[in-house]
Amino acid sequence: MKYIEFVNNIIKNEVSKHEKLVLFGQNIAAGSCLGGLTRGYPIPPNGKIINSTNSENSLCGFGFGMMMNGTSSVFFMKQLDFLLLSIDHLVNTFNIIRNHENTASFTVFPIVVDNGFQGPQSSFNSFGDFCSIARIDGYTITNSIDAEKIIQSKLVTSGFRIIAVSQRLFKEEIIEPEKLIYVNDNLDVFQYDEGNDVTVVCFNFSFPYGKKIVEKLKEKNFSCSLFNVNSPSLANWSKIISDVSKTKKLIVVDDSKSANLNCYHLISDVTEHVQLDKKIVLTRKIDDSKWLIPVDDQMEINFEEIVNNITNS
Repeated sequence: MKYIEFVNNIIKNEVSKHEKLVLFGQNIAAGSCLGGLTRGYPIPPNGKIINSTNSENSLCGFGFGMMMNGTSSVFFMKQLDFLLLSIDHLVNTFNIIRNHENTASFTVFPIVVDNGFQGPQSSFNSFGDFCSIARIDGYTITNSIDAEKIIQSKLVTSGFRIIAVSQRLFKEEIIEPEKLIYVNDNLDVFQYDEGNDVTVVCFNFSFPYGKKIVEKLKEKNFSCSLFNVNSPSLANWSKIISDVSKTKKLIVVDDSKSANLNCYHLISDVTEHVQLDKKIVLTRKIDDSKWLIPVDDQMEINFEEIVNNITNS
C-alpha cells in the first residue's frame, strides 16, 4: 500500500470515532483532495466537513476559536509553506490560550512539499521552525507504525499540535518495520532495531534513508540500533543516549532545510555523556544560488561511503 493511502485510511478510521468533529481546509472534499490525503473522509457524527477558502491566517483563528468554545477540529493544509501566513496565531493566540483548560482539540495537518521542482513557495521543508517558535508539539509521519500510533493518539486529543506528512513519500510504498522495540510516552522517539555496533538516528522525514543505511551495514555483519525522532523539536531521547553509550558510533540523518536542525541538539546531549569513537552527521547541503528556483530537492547520500567509513574505523 502506498504511503498516502495508508495515512488516509488511518485518518478515516480515527475520524469516524469522534462526534462533533469539524474537518476543514481548501478542497479537502473536492478535486484531488490534497493529493489523496483527505479523499473519502466520512462526515463525523454530528460533525462537519468544510471546503474552506484559501485564507490560512483566518483558518487558524477559526480552529483556535472552536477549540476555546469546546469544538474539536482538524485543519488540513495543502502545504506547510502557507502556514507562514498564520505565524501570529501560532505564537500570540496559542500563547494566550495554551494554559487554559481546553478539553477540545485543534490539529493542523499540513503536507511538507519535499519532492523537488516545486518553486520557492512550495518547498518550505522546515517543520521544526514552526514548532520551536512557540514550543508547539509536532509529529512527523514516516512509516506504518508511527502513522497508526501518532494519528490514533494525537489527531483528536485536547490541546493543540501540528502533524505533518511528506509529499515526497506520497507515492512510495509505506515502510512497514518488522517490529517496534521502544516508543516513549509522548510518541516522539521510536526504536525499530537494536544492535551493538552502530546507532542510527533519523529526523524529519529521513527514516527511509536511515533504514537503508542499517540494511547496508547489516550486509557487512554490523548490528545496528535504528531510531526515528518524530518530534521536529526537543524530545526525550534518553533511550538514544543509553544506546550510543553502548555502541560508541553514531550516525544521524536529518533532511530538514532548517538552519536550526533538531539533530544538533541530540548530538550536543550525546557528546555530554558519551565519548564517541565515530560520528557521522548527514544533513542537506543547501546551495543558496538555487534556493528560489525549481530544483531536484532530494537529499543526496553516498551509502557506500558511509558503510566504508564505519566498517574501516
